Amino acid sequence: MSDDESASSASEAQVEKDEEEITDLSNSDVCTKYQEASKIVNLALTGLIDQCVVGAKVIDLCKFGTTVIEAQAAKLYTKKVNGKAIERGVAFPVCVSVNDVICNHSPLPTEEMEPLKAGDIVKIDLGCHIDGYISVAAHTLVVSDSPDAPPTVDDEMGNVAVAAYHAMLVSAASIKAGTKNSEVTAAVNRVAEAYGVNAISSVRMHQMKRFVIDGVKEVALKDPTADELEAGEEKVDECTFEQAEVYAVDVAMSTGEGKPRPGVLRTTVFKRNVEANYRLKMKNSRYLLSEVDKKFPTLPFTLASFEDERAAKMGVTECVSHGLLTPYPVLHEQKDAKVAHFKCTVLLLPSGTARVTGLDIPEYFKTDKQPDEETQKVLTELAEIAAKKAKKKAAKKKKKKAT
Repeated sequence: MSDDESASSASEAQVEKDEEEITDLSNSDVCTKYQEASKIVNLALTGLIDQCVVGAKVIDLCKFGTTVIEAQAAKLYTKKVNGKAIERGVAFPVCVSVNDVICNHSPLPTEEMEPLKAGDIVKIDLGCHIDGYISVAAHTLVVSDSPDAPPTVDDEMGNVAVAAYHAMLVSAASIKAGTKNSEVTAAVNRVAEAYGVNAISSVRMHQMKRFVIDGVKEVALKDPTADELEAGEEKVDECTFEQAEVYAVDVAMSTGEGKPRPGVLRTTVFKRNVEANYRLKMKNSRYLLSEVDKKFPTLPFTLASFEDERAAKMGVTECVSHGLLTPYPVLHEQKDAKVAHFKCTVLLLPSGTARVTGLDIPEYFKTDKQPDEETQKVLTELAEIAAKKAKKKAAKKKKKKAT
């Protein structure tokens, strides 16, 4: 090869390297996509809360949330890039889990539960993505007798809801460049202990990347006991958070033991295991996997998304048994336990950690218990920051009105 050819090849390689897409928050376009997905998540969550009334059906709520996400996402980034449409829409199926059901409940049309009634504890969980950049959130509410009056909430429910929400806030504030995941776990444990509740042992916070909802870096809500380790539960590897990363801050707490268990509800949420391959024998299994590879190659989906529900239900067993699909089982607590679930998305920006999804806790959740000193310090700092932002926003609005 001549010197000219060698220089040309090197130049081409450099151009290719320069053109390699930057997919973390150091790219302002990526940051914008996360922000837009977050707005849709908060909008869908707000709409779903208004729909959670006496007589509402869980399947209708799931459909409503899905419609909002898909309709809003379809309005954005409509121009093709290099001849291809930008993918956008649901990143995690809308799940509505009632009472002792902790999470991941997204029923099929043929397996509807009884409608919501006054006093039901409802946990909503959902996600949206723009071009693979994911935002998620979860929220807990209690169904009221009347839309005009707040529900009646007992002390136990108030404790667990406030504990889960405060743990989410403190965790979000703790996830910053240089901090270790073990420090966040310790913060969650302090909150749970102060309020006399238990974190759900199997729920974990995850790093999120483009088209990856459950990243390698994780945060446990509590460390597994010796018995749990012996039973097969894995201890989370220690990791350090870095700037430009994105995390789902996921907290579920219970007045019960905090040990999820299987129930009667069918698992309908799955995710394709992209590293697994197997020559399936059943026709229904091949149909399902073909549809998944076309429509949901990387992100979680619900069996309700498929036209042929019967074929999907029949085919999923073989796909799971050979590791092609990873299930998100419907988790339950003991029947008399009260469960609260809150989740937000945080972006680790140069200016600090930004919480971009998640709504305020309903005002009817109250408690007489007090957080520990360290937690209270963080909560006070967050309240002061929020007050400054609100004051600045009000002043800006007043100035705009005056002009």
